[in-house]
Amino acid sequence: MTIFPAIDLYEGQAVRLIRGDYAQMTVYSNDPVSVARGFKADGATHLHVVDLEGARDGQPKNLDVIERIIKETGLCVEVGGGIRTAETVERYIAIGVFRVILGTAAVLDPAFVSGLVRKYGSAVAVSVDIRDGLVAIKGWTELSGQTVFDFCLRVQDMGIKTIICTDISKDGLLGGTNIELYRDLREKLTLDIIASGGITAADEIESLKTLGLNGAILGKALYTGDLLLTDAIALQEESLT
Repeated sequence: MTIFPAIDLYEGQAVRLIRGDYAQMTVYSNDPVSVARGFKADGATHLHVVDLEGARDGQPKNLDVIERIIKETGLCVEVGGGIRTAETVERYIAIGVFRVILGTAAVLDPAFVSGLVRKYGSAVAVSVDIRDGLVAIKGWTELSGQTVFDFCLRVQDMGIKTIICTDISKDGLLGGTNIELYRDLREKLTLDIIASGGITAADEIESLKTLGLNGAILGKALYTGDLLLTDAIALQEESLT
């Protein structure tokens, strides 16, 4: 299992939302590069970055910050948020992003995503963001009408190898993650699955690892100190031995 500390970007700042609500935003740092350096110092090798403005508006808004993070930390950075054109994918790959994460585009234009997979292979992943059992799009502001399992099966057919799955109802609340959801996904899918949303304690990481999940994204709990990244990294290293 790989641990991904998360940085959500808005106007060049590291922020966190509650349940994806832009009206419930907390700014944790005006220097995301420094935050990324801190994660690396704690043992992180990977980083999950979301361009919140990009997710909402459909085009990248924080590319310069992301490029600085990659150049100044050397972390393996995956990026999501508003990646809806081939040009955007190319720009991210060009600055050294190791994996781009498609959301809205995967719902609205499967043929486009399949084409990107043919070109970039495992460097393309899909986010499966769930609210009330349905897949959410456009920065979690709309529901697509597609159920999570039907959509995941379509994603497999597109040739995608990795999904990042978030239960929106858990995100940013420090109340724990949806273990049952990930158990169901693991039993029904052959995709690599990265869990996101609400992970607050080390025992949850242990549970996700036991289920056979491939990664866990840690957000607000790191910023509040409810979960120490060093403890999470220790669990990751145990899973690699």
